[in-house]
Amino acid sequence: METDCSLMQSPSPHFPVESITSRGHSSLDSPQAGVITKSTTKTRSTGRENTRKVFSQRTNSLLGIQIVGSGSYVPDQVVTNEDLQAERGFDPDWISQRTGILERRYAPEGQATSDLCIEAARRAIRSSRIDPSDIDLVLVGTFTPDYNCPSTACMVQDKLGLDAAAVDLQAACSGFIYSMVTGGQYVATGNSKVALVIGGDCNSRIVDPQDRRIAPLFGDGAGAVLMTRGEPHQGLICYQMGADGSGGPLLQCTAGGTRNPVTVDDVEAGRQYLSMDGSAVFKWAVRVLTDTIELVLSKSGMSIHDVSLYLVHQANKRIIDAAVSQLGIDPERVFSNLERYGNTSGGSIPLALDEAFQAGQINRGDTILMCGFGAGLTWGTSLFRW
Repeated sequence: METDCSLMQSPSPHFPVESITSRGHSSLDSPQAGVITKSTTKTRSTGRENTRKVFSQRTNSLLGIQIVGSGSYVPDQVVTNEDLQAERGFDPDWISQRTGILERRYAPEGQATSDLCIEAARRAIRSSRIDPSDIDLVLVGTFTPDYNCPSTACMVQDKLGLDAAAVDLQAACSGFIYSMVTGGQYVATGNSKVALVIGGDCNSRIVDPQDRRIAPLFGDGAGAVLMTRGEPHQGLICYQMGADGSGGPLLQCTAGGTRNPVTVDDVEAGRQYLSMDGSAVFKWAVRVLTDTIELVLSKSGMSIHDVSLYLVHQANKRIIDAAVSQLGIDPERVFSNLERYGNTSGGSIPLALDEAFQAGQINRGDTILMCGFGAGLTWGTSLFRW
């Protein structure tokens, strides 16, 4: 049953989030419903004041579900910072100091997002000992699909020979949390017996290989979990999903959709690749990460010390460290594989979850906090009792 987390505990205070100021990239006037006004800014052109509403205080709970298996996969090719120096002239010290990343994995020619997802799913199925014939739903969180159509989820369903509905969810680096919550809803309501939930991306195909600001940050990888009905105390103690589309221009591929189909000029200018306002994204990420974690914990009546393990989107070590420091979280409880894989977007959290589980860091009864954030802008945070 889904409920508001706050109904289980005493009312919690709201946590203000400053407005996103993307240096003219987005309007400050777009309306949003059901959120709290956070700050006031002045437009340069008129000097008038505008309130910017970006952070919803809505949370929910979804108990009676469990994760019964996990799996992950990364391509074999390891690309180190030194490799990027030799091949592209990138500064390896700058990369490691600014991001914490030492290496990442790149899919070879002929391997795509669905291939990563399929292998992660196979490993999850093996670990769960679930009969594949019981899987009746496939959800894939990705923003780097093999094709515009068919969906990556349909390709996974076909290759695994599953009798299941299949659909992609696009929330970039929040994609796995969005998919997990969606899958949990189907399972909790009895509309799915076993949901296969996957997060995966092939980021090396959407970044300009010569862009020294963006290319070193990303890698390829996927992770998967199987969800079924569980005990009444298991599942999503509290979760929040949010979006602020006005920040879309901070992280985007401007060419390739129906608004701007790719032209020869676009390709020559590299507009089919991911662009990012690094400074603005960094500030937003630290802010939303700290506030959404604080909100979910407060709504659950829990403290940072009640969490067994933190699985935070592996985007940038400085983002994670800043949020951990501000919240007072013990760094020993924060799982990290960023230095080996870089930012794998939708694959980030399930990849970390699987590695933590395989390492014995997740056990029955543990409370796991997962948080994804990224392009959209989107974010998703969950407290999951294992």
